[in-house]
Amino acid sequence: MKSDGELQAELMPPEGEQHAAPPPVQGMARRARPSAAWLRLRGILSNLASVPITLFGLAVVTFFIGRVVPIDPVLAIVGDRAPQDVVDRARLELGLDQPLYIQFWRYLGQIVHGDLGRSVMTSNPVTQDIARFLPATFELATLAIIIAVAIGVPLGVWAATQQGKLVDQAVRLFCLAGHSLPVFVLGLLSLLLFYATLGWAPGPGRQSIYFDGMVDVHTGILTIDSLIAGDWPAFWDALAHLAQPAGVLAFFSLAYIARMTRAFMLAELKSEYVTTARAKGLSSARIVWRHAFGNILVPLVTVLAMTYAGLLEGAVLTETIFSWPGLGQYLTVSLLNADMNAVLGATLVVGLIYVALNLLADMLYRLLDPRVK
Repeated sequence: MKSDGELQAELMPPEGEQHAAPPPVQGMARRARPSAAWLRLRGILSNLASVPITLFGLAVVTFFIGRVVPIDPVLAIVGDRAPQDVVDRARLELGLDQPLYIQFWRYLGQIVHGDLGRSVMTSNPVTQDIARFLPATFELATLAIIIAVAIGVPLGVWAATQQGKLVDQAVRLFCLAGHSLPVFVLGLLSLLLFYATLGWAPGPGRQSIYFDGMVDVHTGILTIDSLIAGDWPAFWDALAHLAQPAGVLAFFSLAYIARMTRAFMLAELKSEYVTTARAKGLSSARIVWRHAFGNILVPLVTVLAMTYAGLLEGAVLTETIFSWPGLGQYLTVSLLNADMNAVLGATLVVGLIYVALNLLADMLYRLLDPRVK
């Protein structure tokens, strides 16, 4: 019978091998894990690589829309009563007698060089028209989204924290009205009340007639250009004209933003970590704004980006009611006048705006949520 000491001595390895490291396995070299910053950068680069494919698909769609619609671009240029030889010559000059794949190749080359054709309605290059009309839409949409976010996000958070109470019911009713009331009805009521009846707001348009042409154009945004020029009367006049259409757009946008914020917050406030934070005695404000609201930023960024893109594409009815010379009105008038170069050019610009904002939202995901690689 061996003693405990003898058994332990037998189980111990020889003296020279006690601290020897296990032999390395051949072909199994250690690989360093990529850092989080590199993973985010790689994700951003992969998204950037997909942009040309998206833009190519957008060019294909816009090209075939221009060929499918029952509008002859030649007749839109020369008129319905032009002689046949004039029509044939114009068709030859435009290259419309060529096969579709050759026409598409030429169209793609024009887009790459920034040439969207010439507008029949204004006789200007489409890029020049868009550069003139887009700043007005940008000014209108930016003010509208600022108002919508400043009111809609806190309203949605407040409604979520008061679920089932009178405040929550009032916010839900407000959001329902924002989605149900047609924009042209709200715009006309706004003009009738604040302009025609009370006289608090100026009439339609972007600027009063006596300020027309008095401010030098630098950015195309009247409020900024008037500030650059130091013309305060022109600034207040431009801001007064901007208030009504921006308020109408903001009403619909903040209703949607408030509803989505409320839905996101309700899901977070029912989470286990919120229950744990309350059990630890953390304040309600810290739980709501530091923890729950921080976790809804990623989906909320998508909502805000797509809402802003929808405003930038041109609020057609709002710009028409308020005679706002923006991209939406330009697109509508061009379509009514069968100006297909302008319609396709504006459509392509709208698609670029959506792609750019979608890419920006994805970059913000990676900054706000470290789990996104």
